[in-house]
Amino acid sequence: MTHANTSPKSRSFLVLTGTVLTVAFLIGGAFYTRGPDLTFAPQMAEAPVILADGSALHVQKYEVTIAEWNKCHMAGGCSLALRATGSQTEAEMPATGLSFMDVAEYVTWINAKTRMQFRLPTLAEWELMAAEVLPPAPDPIFTDPELTWASTYLMEPQTKRTLRPKGAFETTSQGIVDLNGSVWEWTQDCYVGAAEGQLTPDRCPAFFVGGEHVAAMSYLVRDPARGGCAVGTPPAHLGMRLVSDQAS
Repeated sequence: MTHANTSPKSRSFLVLTGTVLTVAFLIGGAFYTRGPDLTFAPQMAEAPVILADGSALHVQKYEVTIAEWNKCHMAGGCSLALRATGSQTEAEMPATGLSFMDVAEYVTWINAKTRMQFRLPTLAEWELMAAEVLPPAPDPIFTDPELTWASTYLMEPQTKRTLRPKGAFETTSQGIVDLNGSVWEWTQDCYVGAAEGQLTPDRCPAFFVGGEHVAAMSYLVRDPARGGCAVGTPPAHLGMRLVSDQAS
């Protein structure tokens, strides 16, 4: 597919190779290619997570930070602007207060910027990558239409739920940091679809988030304390971490 004409003898084409979008230039009858742009690519963990089928999953080392998020906002790709509070810097604090809709904007923007294919992990992938640093017996999953988790939330110690800079929690053997921290990370798995048959993401009302325990959040919720949490004690903060099926 022709992308642009730079001169009568120069044309560019978009070429999808595997999961990487490459720009190929035809100049004077010869092809020149331009691969992924790593300027905005996230820092990935040192080693991939090996899935049950033997494939490699490449995982962002830290959660997306406020500084990374605001690059998307300044470029017009993300509608939400974030800022660090107190003495913390945007580069060291994870981006939180994100709904699933916000996260979808960021994924779309970074894929267009890098010409790569980043995505959110599935719930199974998230649980596998976090297994080393989470308790072996997680809280039971339950659905509570009366939202009685609110009383538990008010009674629990809040020390660990305080938002802290990146690197404040444990690191897995692959080099993935803060999976057991105070930020719950969005996954691409639909909560309703798990019980009633699969729904496409654009029709799903709630998605699973991974953290100290598995929870399900409405796709519009940015603040778990104010929004509905269908599973367990509500998450402290909602953020995101990217994964890719291909090494950068």
